[in-house]
Amino acid sequence: MSPLQPIHVAFRAVSKTFPDGTQALKGVSFDVARGAFCVLLGPSGSGKSTLLRCVNGLATPSSGEVLIDRQAVTDKVLPDIRRKVSMIHQQFGLVDRASVAENMMGGALAEIPTWRALLGLYPDHFKTKACELLQSVGLSPEHLQRRAGDLSGGQRQRVGIARALMLDPQIIVADEPVASLDPRISQEIMELLRQAARLRGVTVLCSLHQVALAREHADQIVGLQRGVLIFDAPVENLSDGDFSDIYDQEPCA
Repeated sequence: MSPLQPIHVAFRAVSKTFPDGTQALKGVSFDVARGAFCVLLGPSGSGKSTLLRCVNGLATPSSGEVLIDRQAVTDKVLPDIRRKVSMIHQQFGLVDRASVAENMMGGALAEIPTWRALLGLYPDHFKTKACELLQSVGLSPEHLQRRAGDLSGGQRQRVGIARALMLDPQIIVADEPVASLDPRISQEIMELLRQAARLRGVTVLCSLHQVALAREHADQIVGLQRGVLIFDAPVENLSDGDFSDIYDQEPCA
């Protein structure tokens, strides 16, 4: 690992067994460098979502640990960790009945007193930042007053990216962020996410199924199958044979 790219996120023998006995992860270990765009590939049920949720404490490993800047993710440090880590969801994670502005402020709740949030009294600098971030993802300030549920899927995910940047996170966790979008919009969203991450030096961990998007945007590919790590290398090392091994099928774009 280059001295200019120190390890930012480390997974050390991470295993996860659910109460029903399902083993979602089995001793997964790998490192992600600061500022890297790491894409997780694997079929449904391979453990990608569970692994991502371990980064921000939404899931707790049964054994092993996740470290951010050499600090283990534990209940004790979760408030601090969640200021460093933002999440982008497959189904956008927006409140459809709320305005875009209200959804954007949801990304800053960790820094807004509860009473102000309940009364909708958001600090001016967050309002200004919401406008700037929306413009950075291709939406105008006029969108702030629209209901999130009235937006197209691509627009909603643009709001999701902008919201994730509200507190200047060090890490973005994106769980199948383009699974609900058509190919053209998926490409636009991935380009936006990659651009936003590069401009801000953000580390991204992103699960995908689309190998063409992974090859175009990733720095690092991690392959999971049935909870087991079977591939971890720079994207240029991913061959069609590796992809076939990950998915137990012929590669396709």
